[in-house]
Amino acid sequence: MKKIVYTLLLATFIIGCATTNTKNDIANTAGNASDTVRIANDSLEFEIIIIEPGFNNWLVTQQPRGYYVQPYLENRNLMRVIEYNNRVLESSRFDPNIYLQQINYERGIDYGYEVNYLLHNWFNFFERRYKQKLR
Repeated sequence: MKKIVYTLLLATFIIGCATTNTKNDIANTAGNASDTVRIANDSLEFEIIIIEPGFNNWLVTQQPRGYYVQPYLENRNLMRVIEYNNRVLESSRFDPNIYLQQINYERGIDYGYEVNYLLHNWFNFFERRYKQKLR
């Protein structure tokens, strides 16, 4: 099964709902409606869906597509996915309301530039919004 980040959908949705009392500069950019970003590739059978209030508004302020090369994004995403998944497994040490489910992201699979770009920026958004370091 090569489904990527169905869990990211659920995680970001629940994180967005569970942390409505969190106030910081990123939370202030959120509108009244949830942002939804969906990328799918039927030939590889994966999909990434990001539902996070304020993500779209924040994304337009980041480096444009093409700024980073794909291998850089892949390496950064792999490191962050490993750390994120470890935190999901260590729910006694890390807030289980933030780290809900593991992200299925495997080395050696070409998810394409768009998925890597959005995942990279979601991790940046996540780190700033929830004041976490995934490094």
